Amino acid sequence: MGSYKEILKHYWGYDDFRGIQQQIIESIGLGHDTLGLMPTGGGKSITFQVPALALEGVCIVITPLIALMKDQVHHLRQKGILASAIYSGMQHDDILRVLENCILGRTKFLYISPERLGSDFFVAKLRHMRISFITVDEAHCISQWGYDFRPSYLEIANIRTILPDVPVLALTATATPQVVEDICEKLSSVNTFHIFRMSFERNNLVYRVRQAHDKFHEMVHLLSHSDGSAIIYVRSRRHAKEIAEQLSEAGLSATFYHAGLQHEEKDQRQRDWQHDRTRIMVATNAFGMGIDKPDVRMVIHYDCPDSIEAYFQEAGRAGRDGQPAQAVLLYNNNDNAKLTKRIDDTFPPREYIRQVYEHLAYYYQIAVGDGFGITREFNIEQFCQRFHHFPVRVHSALQILQRAGYIEYDETPDQQTRVHFRLERQELYRLQDVTKIEDAVIIALLRNYGGLFADFGYIDEALIAQQSGIKTTDLHDILVSLSQKHIIQYIPRRQVPTIHYLQRRDDSEHVQLPPSVYEQRLDQYRNRINAMLRYVRDNDHCRSRQLLAYFGETNAKDCGQCDVCQDRYATSPADTFASDARQAILRLLSDGQRHPITDLHRIGMPTEAIDAALAYLIAEEQIVQDCGFLISVH
Repeated sequence: MGSYKEILKHYWGYDDFRGIQQQIIESIGLGHDTLGLMPTGGGKSITFQVPALALEGVCIVITPLIALMKDQVHHLRQKGILASAIYSGMQHDDILRVLENCILGRTKFLYISPERLGSDFFVAKLRHMRISFITVDEAHCISQWGYDFRPSYLEIANIRTILPDVPVLALTATATPQVVEDICEKLSSVNTFHIFRMSFERNNLVYRVRQAHDKFHEMVHLLSHSDGSAIIYVRSRRHAKEIAEQLSEAGLSATFYHAGLQHEEKDQRQRDWQHDRTRIMVATNAFGMGIDKPDVRMVIHYDCPDSIEAYFQEAGRAGRDGQPAQAVLLYNNNDNAKLTKRIDDTFPPREYIRQVYEHLAYYYQIAVGDGFGITREFNIEQFCQRFHHFPVRVHSALQILQRAGYIEYDETPDQQTRVHFRLERQELYRLQDVTKIEDAVIIALLRNYGGLFADFGYIDEALIAQQSGIKTTDLHDILVSLSQKHIIQYIPRRQVPTIHYLQRRDDSEHVQLPPSVYEQRLDQYRNRINAMLRYVRDNDHCRSRQLLAYFGETNAKDCGQCDVCQDRYATSPADTFASDARQAILRLLSDGQRHPITDLHRIGMPTEAIDAALAYLIAEEQIVQDCGFLISVH
């Protein structure tokens, strides 16, 4: 173990490991299949980076997020460690160079997405590598019982048949006992995993559920009375933009983030937030995995998540530096109806799913028995307008059809143009029928990108246009012209998702949705929703204990600092706050004017105290509430 500690000290500057890091490192170092259960901020990356540096060969790291790959590769290279990543958008020559370096022993870490494991080219190269072990990050994604199951993760089991003697290290921060069992079964046919659990308890993180009639004003109050970076999680892209704008109008530094933004926008907003140029990030769940900012002081859930797993993982992004932080969930009676409706939206009736399948065929003019292998762009707004559907339900129906094996629904737009030269390099010099501008574009492509003769490569349209001396808006027409002259193959950037038919179109009444695709997953989803509702409604048991019990830790003690514990241990909430709140309300109304009830947020008291004081003053007939306004009786 001395060598492991020397590596830790040399590269990371730490004298010793913490938690269960050492146990995991020793296990994978001895060649055992290993599962590490560690909370967000528990130091997962150390558990595979240290042993990989001590062992011969390359460590394959499977992770679902490009941002995480780039970030970890960057940090490893800064330490002088050989690390590379393969992700969508890379040119063929660059991918080939990375894989050849792995074969030649010039790389210690290779980060890849799970989808890459399905590539015959990658698998062929993999057979020639010396691999120390395989790391599976976010391992809960391999479990069909998990909240974030991804079919591409099942490719990992296939790779194990090719590399039977290479051990696997699986890591996750969110796994129920059932998910843990499923991970082990999926990744090991003999079920020989050595399992190490680190308590998910976070003593520095205070969990609170705030009953809030006006969520926005409650959020502004929380942010105004705290310091440091914050994340606000919302459900929709539109909501993210609206709330960020409203926070900015309220004088708070805020921006928003969701999957629909351009890559450049995402990167810039994330950098501004990471470097404290922006304080508050309002985001959908697209923002999170791989975000390595230790000093987040507050995570607020404006909309109630649909699972304990999602909530725990997102809340856990606060206080990763070990300093005090808060995770606040804003809740009111509307959330119950919204969560219940989410079940119907996520699992629409079988007949509705079959109807979407049939309308999809009408949309593409595909006859029964045809369609196998075709790929078409899918504009969901246009589809919904034509067939009178709602986008949320269509999206869910397509995902279910995908799990049933009928289609492949690629929701991620391809935001870069791809080009491939159809001619050999020597033939380009003998071209006679190209214009001066077309020739300038060809020269710019050759100057900036290698490998375009071997395969399609992604290009930066703005760069090519600038070097060619033309407008970016004119480049499309020139590339089309070069394509028509059979000089290049040109795939324009795609701003909408695609549908790929995996089998011939069938009659809609013959569409089969087996229990594993529909009923079982519906039950799982409903159970997760109900668990979330139980959590927000349970004001009798410590928040931390509730969360830990969900993940199988049944012997935890009360945290003493969540909203439930504070209410229980206070001599009386009324004695603590209500008296001051009553006086503050009476002072506000002492001018004898009618005040909108929202003015109560200006007095700077906790919502619970304001609600209790307001109820008391109305009951004692000291104030009157009329159509959203308040007035003092005296």
